[in-house]
Amino acid sequence: MKRMTAVLALTTTAILGLSACGGGGDPLSSDSPSGSSTSASGGDVVIGSADFPESELLAEIYAGALKAKGVNATTKPRIGSREIYLKALEDGSIQAIPEYTGALGFFYDKNFKETDPDKVYSAVEGLLPDTFAMLEKSAAEDNDSIVVTKETADSKSLKTIGDLKATAGQMSLGAPPEFQKRPQGVPGLASTYGVTFKSFRPLTGQGLVQALKNGQVDAANIFTTDPSIAENGFVSLEDTDKLFGSQNIVPLVAKDKAEQLAPALDAVSKALTTEVISGLLKQTVTDKKDAKDVAAQFLKDNNLG
Repeated sequence: MKRMTAVLALTTTAILGLSACGGGGDPLSSDSPSGSSTSASGGDVVIGSADFPESELLAEIYAGALKAKGVNATTKPRIGSREIYLKALEDGSIQAIPEYTGALGFFYDKNFKETDPDKVYSAVEGLLPDTFAMLEKSAAEDNDSIVVTKETADSKSLKTIGDLKATAGQMSLGAPPEFQKRPQGVPGLASTYGVTFKSFRPLTGQGLVQALKNGQVDAANIFTTDPSIAENGFVSLEDTDKLFGSQNIVPLVAKDKAEQLAPALDAVSKALTTEVISGLLKQTVTDKKDAKDVAAQFLKDNNLG
């Protein structure tokens, strides 16, 4: 998914990660893939997304809901990792982005401990920069997970992340580039479970799914709502020690836009559940439907657009 480090300067790793999965160039420039203008003067709003299908879909849902309320909203998809898109929110290139409560907690506090959804939300409110605000969180939760094939799970008797401790030294892990450095990523696996993989391969999206399926990596960091888990019979290992915490989907917005955006985006949050997100992702990822079309149908079905 998201989704997790203490405040960091923009790193070379993040930049390289963006180039690897999104092509070269400035992800916030007008030449980036968006399908719409990125100007956000006056009452206009640009909704950004991270570089994975769920975030892009949520951005389209947010933009559609805002348009239905008379807000001139456009999208800027696939900006990149959290380190990059939060900088975009800070400098005004975007005014809102779908986020995850627990991931934000870990991003701003490497020792973040809360796991209860409401306590996580309250704690994160106190960690955000003064210019940021969270709107109402949804019941939908998309968490990080460590996933293996059923064959690997059976042959190595893997049911929990902790079960990897004895065998990870002979295994490779595939994950988005930023997972290698984040406290909830590779460092957290080592400190929480004593799990250290032999090697790490930076991969995203379907490239990551195919690498796991084809045996190019032995384990993968895949979001729990990703339909590829069920479709391929992958096994998600139980996070018994709650390394990944609570990850409720929440709109993160520029504070000076919060009043303008709250009516539409709070209504969206009320309509989202984990099951709904998983079903929508099946349409975009598996059935290859356009995210804008899937978002529009969701909004219509819920009287939000």
